[in-house]
Amino acid sequence: MTFSSPDPVPPSSAVAARLGDIRRRIVAASRASGRSDDEASLTAVSKTQPPEAIDAALAAGQRVFGENRVQEAQTRWGDRRTVVEGLELRLIGPLQSNKAADAVALFDVIETLDRPKLADALAAAGLRAGKPVHVLIQVNTGAEPQKAGVLPGETGGLIDHARAAGLVVEGLMCIPPAEEAPGPHFALLRKLARRHGLTTLSMGMSGDFETAIRFGATHVRVGSSLFGERKHPETPSMD
Repeated sequence: MTFSSPDPVPPSSAVAARLGDIRRRIVAASRASGRSDDEASLTAVSKTQPPEAIDAALAAGQRVFGENRVQEAQTRWGDRRTVVEGLELRLIGPLQSNKAADAVALFDVIETLDRPKLADALAAAGLRAGKPVHVLIQVNTGAEPQKAGVLPGETGGLIDHARAAGLVVEGLMCIPPAEEAPGPHFALLRKLARRHGLTTLSMGMSGDFETAIRFGATHVRVGSSLFGERKHPETPSMD
């Protein structure tokens, strides 16, 4: 058994070209849905990406990035945080309560609030840091037992709890089941947001962000279409 090497880092010109194409597709999808060009924002999913790929995206003007893990993001963005103007970091992966303080210190928005205990931990961390904590509620629209997120019927209760704790609840986030059409899940998230007076919808990834825009996404999370697929060095090859 051999071990495969990581995929080669795409050159800066390739990242810039892909970024331009994604932006054009976002604008086209927005216009086709009767929305203005700037209603949907691109979050570049930078998890597992090497420094060269991040720098290429930054050089091409991208300023909003999504990360899955706090510790990995600290390594990647700790120094850049102080030198990149206009940078916005969004946590899009599950968060443990004991990492709340680190997450609050690094991220501008935490998109994966899914339980009262985490809301309380984030609120306490924000109070200690003296800063407002902006969050999205992650909704498990497919009620998948293996996936994070509050169930749709419990969304209102968590929103109320988070607001009472002092968090700034901006909107909702979801990741539809991989084997199902995403449209109904996006429609459900939009319905829940409207019911609770929320305007931010983080939904849609590389394979379905244009559909998400049609259903009202304000933030789409795109990784592989921008940077290309990444293999982990430890992944065994069966060649």
